[in-house]
Amino acid sequence: MLLADLGADVIKVEEISRGDDTRSWSPPSAPVVKDAPRETSHLPPESAYFLAVNRNKRSITVDFKRADGLEILHKLVKSSDVLVENFVSGKLASLGLGWEDCQKINPRLVYASITGYGQTGPYRDAAGYDVVIEAEAGLMHITGEADRAPSKVGVAVTDIMTGLYAHGAIMAGLRSVNQTGQGVWIDCNLFETQLAGLANIASNYLIAGQEASRHGTAHPSIVPYQVFPCQDGFLMIGAGNDKQFRLLATTILQKSELADDVRFSTNAARVTNREALVDIISTALKRHDRDYWIERLTGVGIPFGPINNIGQTFAHPQAIARESTVEIDHPRAGKVRMVAPPVTYNGKRMPVRRAPPWLSQHTTEILQELGYSINEIARLRASKVV
Repeated sequence: MLLADLGADVIKVEEISRGDDTRSWSPPSAPVVKDAPRETSHLPPESAYFLAVNRNKRSITVDFKRADGLEILHKLVKSSDVLVENFVSGKLASLGLGWEDCQKINPRLVYASITGYGQTGPYRDAAGYDVVIEAEAGLMHITGEADRAPSKVGVAVTDIMTGLYAHGAIMAGLRSVNQTGQGVWIDCNLFETQLAGLANIASNYLIAGQEASRHGTAHPSIVPYQVFPCQDGFLMIGAGNDKQFRLLATTILQKSELADDVRFSTNAARVTNREALVDIISTALKRHDRDYWIERLTGVGIPFGPINNIGQTFAHPQAIARESTVEIDHPRAGKVRMVAPPVTYNGKRMPVRRAPPWLSQHTTEILQELGYSINEIARLRASKVV
């Protein structure tokens, strides 16, 4: 999708009867409008999940386990700059669409394989699932409250990170092709992406042998730096140094004695006496509502933010000012609101040129571009190749 946002013609190759699994990940789904195209009447409503990650793409359905279908894919490979696949390692090679097969067809192809565990190693044949990798690669161990069971992150963050790594790798691969004329095979996987995503936690272990633990929203090395309750909600407050803590104690909480208390006067002391300080701050903040504390904290120089629900997030003045959502016209779902591409270039945001496609929406169009006649396409449809 990120490549499509940048203007690439992204063709999504889908299974004929069901398509992408996320099409069935509902509810919620967008309601089907009365004047939806007649040829889509057999399809279920477009799931919100699918709509979120498929803007600016075209959809073709192909059974490439059959000879005629494989020929279509080979023609696509020949005319493409990039192929992105997320099958288990070795699966596409067994079907005639592996790296070596595709390189023979198009020596300049960037072939990006996204798997659970990579192309080598004892887990190469295992499927990858975000929540499993979160567990297996350390993220779940450090997520959640110290006295509770491990928790997953609220979104599929390992999937998202892997997609971002793959996007950067593909852009680098295209640059390499321009310089060398030779294609590139990219091996990107969830497991190693999550290892890289452990960042300083990984470094703490590798360099000092320090095992990590769960701290909820708190920071293991900075206090106070966590979510605190107030009368009607929660605030995230981060006093990252002694100056900020003094401001918090004297200006916000009006408890100047805390700043001079030897238990709290330095960050090291505050870490040692974390429980006592957190209790004092929590008790003080519970005396007033969230808006009261937001007003007091604004402009003082202490990092803070309210814990917003999703509705509050999209009503945030910054989200509105930056036009962080966009409304598009979808042939089946009507007006659909979605998150806009998050990056601007010279002050301009890349447009959403295409609504997320319905299943097989562009099959005929793409086959014609590949040189198939109307009669040939009709034969392929009759035989359920497309």
